[in-house]
Amino acid sequence: MHPWPQPPGGPHYSACHLCDTLHEAAPLAEGVAARCRGCGAVLYQNRPASLARVTSFSIAALVLMFVVNWFPFLTMDAAGIRTTLNLASGAKALIAEGSPLLGMALALFTIVTPLALAGGLIYVCAPLLFGRIAPGAVHVAKWLNKTEPWNMIEVFLLGVLVSLLKLNKLADVHFGPGFWAFGAVMLCMAAAVAGIDRDELWDRLEVAKQ
Repeated sequence: MHPWPQPPGGPHYSACHLCDTLHEAAPLAEGVAARCRGCGAVLYQNRPASLARVTSFSIAALVLMFVVNWFPFLTMDAAGIRTTLNLASGAKALIAEGSPLLGMALALFTIVTPLALAGGLIYVCAPLLFGRIAPGAVHVAKWLNKTEPWNMIEVFLLGVLVSLLKLNKLADVHFGPGFWAFGAVMLCMAAAVAGIDRDELWDRLEVAKQ
């Protein structure tokens, strides 16, 4: 991967988020962190192979989302009746039972949003590995930054676990491949988002679009 490039113009500055001390910012070597001269807090850092890790985890999340949507999420046995659900069928069932808003929210926040987030990260970061920029990547990066808080996989998984604790008293509940894949998606997306070095990302975008 190309080293962190020097963006055009300058000098560039970075303010400490704790003591507001202003520092002149410069690209760092891989694995190095810049610290505040006043309080020692980390200003920014160059995480090792950040773009490669973000791209890899995002691709893994897309593959796992295929497993989540095509394989059973959970199976319930009650009174001799077996019911198998996945995320898509759960959303359809909620809509059919008279809860369209809840069903659409389930589909949006647990299916559409993770797919869009993972796909957007790949679209932005993968070309930057080779020093190139995809068309509209700057706008996609801004969109990802604004919509990141709406990625509610962790909240949904927590809600599922709480519900299963209650359902376990009424029926035999068995986790399917989709459930475990969904947990893996949560870990991959968390690792992808945590691996982004925003200062490096925007510097690379700025240089690549020249």
